[in-house]
Amino acid sequence: MNETIMKFGYPENLIKEYEHWVVLLRPKQITAGCLVLACKEEAGSMPEVSTEAFAELPIVTGELEAGIKKAFGMEKINYILLMMVDKEVHFHVIPRYSEDKNFAGTSFTDPGWPKHPDMQSVIPLSDEQFINLKQHLVDCF
Repeated sequence: MNETIMKFGYPENLIKEYEHWVVLLRPKQITAGCLVLACKEEAGSMPEVSTEAFAELPIVTGELEAGIKKAFGMEKINYILLMMVDKEVHFHVIPRYSEDKNFAGTSFTDPGWPKHPDMQSVIPLSDEQFINLKQHLVDCF
């Protein structure tokens, strides 16, 4: 696994692994069910991602979106390709909600709705809440 995938907590935060991609629970939740979708390749830019990895992307994103919708009733989704700090191709996946979501004793808000997500707004979770959130998403995938 590349450095970016390891930084985002592989394998502990793994939701699902594919041939060319991994879906990880994002350590910093800004809405309910934020994920990282990371390419396993050492690609440092989108044009470096293989044709095979691009071909798998519709399958991965289809399952990802269905899983988040099942888990929390996602209304919209943002895929944000920042790559400012972590060099390999990865997306921050931000589910969007017009109403608060409650899970494991925490209220998840979406303060940026309906505009761009507030990437600075982090919902604090205990280790136990994070583990429960991960398992809930795994079960919904």
